[in-house]
Amino acid sequence: MPKYMTKQRKALLEFLSRHADEELSAKKIAELLNDDSISISAVYRNLSALEQEGKIRRVPKSGSREVFYQYTDCHECRDCLHLSCEKCGKTYHMNMPDAERLAQTLAMNDEFSIDRSATVLYGVCKHCKQKS
Repeated sequence: MPKYMTKQRKALLEFLSRHADEELSAKKIAELLNDDSISISAVYRNLSALEQEGKIRRVPKSGSREVFYQYTDCHECRDCLHLSCEKCGKTYHMNMPDAERLAQTLAMNDEFSIDRSATVLYGVCKHCKQKS
């Protein structure tokens, strides 16, 4: 059940929806929302509630103690596999036919069903590859 829509919660949701292609730490979110007078504790409290409601996903990064969050409460993210660039941090939706083929292959060959809404493949995007 959604919580009461406070001014802080509304500002956080609007911010996250504008940055749906990014994985951001709570610290970075609070820093970027500084003009909206949202304390870091309010950011953490609201992120926890939004995660429980399924509006965001929590992304632990290997090799780091920091946790990142991504807004997923949009039509484009439902049942979508995500690709995340380890260099620039941008997250992309995987091409649907390719994602479907991968899911079917895993289901048939490995008898493994993936949770598409929670699956992220990490690598390097074409833009960062071109820079290298």
